[in-house]
Amino acid sequence: MKFAVQYISFFVIQGEGADAASAKNYRHYQTLDEYDYEDSALQQFLDGEFARIAKRKVERNPRAEQVPTKIGRFITEPGFELESNPNYNLFARLRYAENKQDFLNVGDELLNAYLNTSAVRGGAFLVASAKLNQYFDDPFVFILKCDFEPKIARITDEKSLLNQVEMAINAKNMKSIQYPFMPEEGMLEPAELKIHQSSHARYFEDFLKYVEYEQSMPEILHHQVLGLVQEQLERDYEHKPEEREQEEKDLEIWAASEKRELQEKWTPTQVMDAANYLAQQKPDLEMRIKLDHISVKAQLADYGRKVHIARQGERYVILIEGDYLHFEKGVSPVELLRPDDLHAVIERITREEENDR
Repeated sequence: MKFAVQYISFFVIQGEGADAASAKNYRHYQTLDEYDYEDSALQQFLDGEFARIAKRKVERNPRAEQVPTKIGRFITEPGFELESNPNYNLFARLRYAENKQDFLNVGDELLNAYLNTSAVRGGAFLVASAKLNQYFDDPFVFILKCDFEPKIARITDEKSLLNQVEMAINAKNMKSIQYPFMPEEGMLEPAELKIHQSSHARYFEDFLKYVEYEQSMPEILHHQVLGLVQEQLERDYEHKPEEREQEEKDLEIWAASEKRELQEKWTPTQVMDAANYLAQQKPDLEMRIKLDHISVKAQLADYGRKVHIARQGERYVILIEGDYLHFEKGVSPVELLRPDDLHAVIERITREEENDR
């Protein structure tokens, strides 16, 4: 996958977000066309980066709420075209710029939008258009941000040993935006872009105000479970408005808590029905449980089939069943076990629970 750069503008942002005045101080170094770029140091620095960005894997519904790479979609009102979205128009003008000056003008406009966000950091900011001639006639737009690297030194000679480099950048931790999104080689999604940044940061999300992102798996599960619980409350408390109101308040507190305990409100059958309903829509939904210090990770569809939760006196028991056991990383004596019968284990758990009373 070889991208041919058409235009690329190189800016340097000076200062940090803590100092709003200095953070908005930037300098345009150069805008290059395809001929200038081929003979430039930028070509060596960015060699292969556009292909790496395009090939970077991304999930439409990621398994975690905070992930480094996301798919964004330009927001449009029903009945309106993409041209009604200001962010889309900015990328389209970059994509179809007819000369270096037009490209620089739009790139400068985009950079100023970025500088008005709260997470501005000093570094190199590059705006590029590049064609993938193998598949498309129209170019892609790439936005690249390299933060300054602290405490970088260059080895010089025997006398001085080291020379400090004031404005070093590194492509290794580069943030990037690719438009349009290419889900597979030769396929384009003109309403979508791909964004890559530190998982805890919102470098690009903040200045792309008219772009929305697909929900993560935990968010999807959260909203669907709340919907099922709400339906159950409506059935259980149809003629008990005061009790229902209290249950809804308890539900809000429970749903907002980071560490949630077992609620003990539904029967195993009700839980299995709800789990089956959700798993039919998203078969790979995950379930994570922590029993004291022991973590269990499974698919939601496993509940009631391979993962069972029970109570023994005042303690909880998780039963996990399967056809084989597999051990990873390091040898332990557990691997030499000849397992007891399940009933013998339950009897031992019962005796231990009684002894602990």
